[in-house]
Amino acid sequence: MSDGEQATTPATTGAAEPASAASTAAEGPWGRVAADGTVYVRTAEGEREIGNWAAGTPAEGLAFYQTRYDGLKTKVELLERRLRGDGGGGKDSAATITELRGAVTDAHAIGDLAALLTRLDKLDELAEQRRSARKEARAKELAAAAERKEAIVSEAESLAESAQWKSTGERLRALVDEWKAVPRLDRKADDELWNRFAAARSAFAKRRKAHFAELDAERDVARTRKEELVEQAEELAGQPITQPSDWAEIAQGFRDLMARWKKAGHAQREVEDKLWVRFKAAQDGFFAARNADLDKRDAGFKENLAKKQELVVEAQTLLPVTDLKAAKAALRTVQERWEEIGPVPRDAKGRVEGQLRDVERAVADAEQAEWQRTNPEARARAEATVRQLEVSIEKFESELAKAKASGNSRKAADAEAAISARREWLEQAQSALAEFTR
Repeated sequence: MSDGEQATTPATTGAAEPASAASTAAEGPWGRVAADGTVYVRTAEGEREIGNWAAGTPAEGLAFYQTRYDGLKTKVELLERRLRGDGGGGKDSAATITELRGAVTDAHAIGDLAALLTRLDKLDELAEQRRSARKEARAKELAAAAERKEAIVSEAESLAESAQWKSTGERLRALVDEWKAVPRLDRKADDELWNRFAAARSAFAKRRKAHFAELDAERDVARTRKEELVEQAEELAGQPITQPSDWAEIAQGFRDLMARWKKAGHAQREVEDKLWVRFKAAQDGFFAARNADLDKRDAGFKENLAKKQELVVEAQTLLPVTDLKAAKAALRTVQERWEEIGPVPRDAKGRVEGQLRDVERAVADAEQAEWQRTNPEARARAEATVRQLEVSIEKFESELAKAKASGNSRKAADAEAAISARREWLEQAQSALAEFTR
């Protein structure tokens, strides 16, 4: 039955109800149903007619309209629980409150409608508080998101000129994931930051692409150079050996090729490895053949080694040098015979030659010492030093005698100290001069 619609009882086959029962009114604290079926609700402004009951007794009508009130009350209570419980306060809550307020204001129901309107007013205040809180929280969230996105963009822009291609590329990809995890801003601000971010990433990507393109070009040049070096090494390894000096010349050729290989740059890894295998095979093959030939020749040099060891023993008998002239003459004959003997095995060459050089160095040192000992200029300087000290001592001895005669003890003490020091110096100078006369 719609509100305000007259209620009627269903048709029956029995007799009509007594007039006294039909005319009995029903009344409650917030409204009543009159005997004629008119329904009233009590408000602060007075009674208001809200309908007409004809579907049963006035008491049933009163209960029916009270049930309608209970339904409105239940809706208000449900809204209260939602607002107080889950923090609701959006547009849907405001619309629900407005809808309920209209329903309560124009309600065809019996109950404390004013109390429901008061509760709705409080809920409206609560919803507004919740909306304000949500708006403030959203503003803070957007501010934090803007700050984080600005930091992401700034970092990306700082990395745009980096030459750390691998680590920077990984970091920029991580920054994209971080960007996606940050809430969106308003469209204009979000787009502006994203465009800066994308520009930084694009700048780095272009630089990296150009770098690797240049690197590929350099690797192609290096590959061409190293292919040429491999061909030269293989050609060098195949040259015939017609005399012993050929080994040294070809070995030097391989050393030159190796120096050029190191300066040629790097080709692509796979190509580089294959070229190196060929280059190394040519080089190793040559040096293996050379070492085999040297080992074969070393076997014939053992007799030379024995002879040179005898010469070393003979040369060592000249030490220490007591007769420089005789030692130099004897050493010359040892050196002449040394050259006539010829080469020795490679593993003994450094040791035996070092032993002879020790003797040569000792004779040279003795010669240098003798020259210094007999140097006329040095002897003249030594004689001058002795004479100068002798004159100085005579002078201070005279001053000492005068000081004693005059009773000047201080001057006498100074003169004695000066004489003592110069006599020590004179002794040293005389020893140095004696070296020139021994």
